[in-house]
Amino acid sequence: MKARDKFYSAIKGILDGISKDEGANLDKAARIMADAIEAGHLIYVFGTGGHSYICAEEMFYRTGGLVPVNSMLDAGVSLAFGAGRSTWIERLPGYSQRVIKSYGLGEGDVLIVGNAYGINSATIDAAVEGKRLGAKVIAITSPAFSRQIPKDHPARHPSGKNLFELEEVDVVLDNHMPLGDAVVEVEGLEGVKVGPSSTMANAFTINSLVVTVVEMLVERGVEPPVWVSSNMPGGDERNAKYLKKYGPVIKHLL
Repeated sequence: MKARDKFYSAIKGILDGISKDEGANLDKAARIMADAIEAGHLIYVFGTGGHSYICAEEMFYRTGGLVPVNSMLDAGVSLAFGAGRSTWIERLPGYSQRVIKSYGLGEGDVLIVGNAYGINSATIDAAVEGKRLGAKVIAITSPAFSRQIPKDHPARHPSGKNLFELEEVDVVLDNHMPLGDAVVEVEGLEGVKVGPSSTMANAFTINSLVVTVVEMLVERGVEPPVWVSSNMPGGDERNAKYLKKYGPVIKHLL
């Protein structure tokens, strides 16, 4: 079997696992988000390091996505400002608290903490701080990965805790990422796999959550605030009302 066929099979298995096993938790998390949106609150998203940063980008200003999303696009954990720097900062205790405060997260809001590995300081601190500020906290992570990392690994939060185990987290969404992230063994290449899975697993989980929220709002008789592509006819006109309404309260929107 070609490597790309192995990759397809592995990714399909991960997505199938999310779809099959995470339905109840997706509904629970979506209900929390729908309640918040209906009450006029915002959804905050923090992808706390490495390629999990993409979680925040994937939910922000996204065609077919929810409008009232205040993504925490923090330069510290972004690869765009240095990959090694991102790794160092995601391991820095106390950093996330300051980021979250700068975005204005508060009582009644929702914080989604997206981190496939679920062990570093930025991740653990973000969930704890979100709950302290009165938000509902939703985690997207891989318990299977977290469980297998030694408690004294340098990437870990000083407490040694895992995101999926925190009492501050209201709902855990398992993205089914396996240990090591990469999923394909190539014949002749020993000791390392290729084909990362975490980005697709996170994105599928996030968008499964979004479509469930929209469905719930429609069932309640509430018009869901959804972006359309500005490259489509009428897109700019439809989006203009959301830019006007949310521009003053969503940090990176204007």
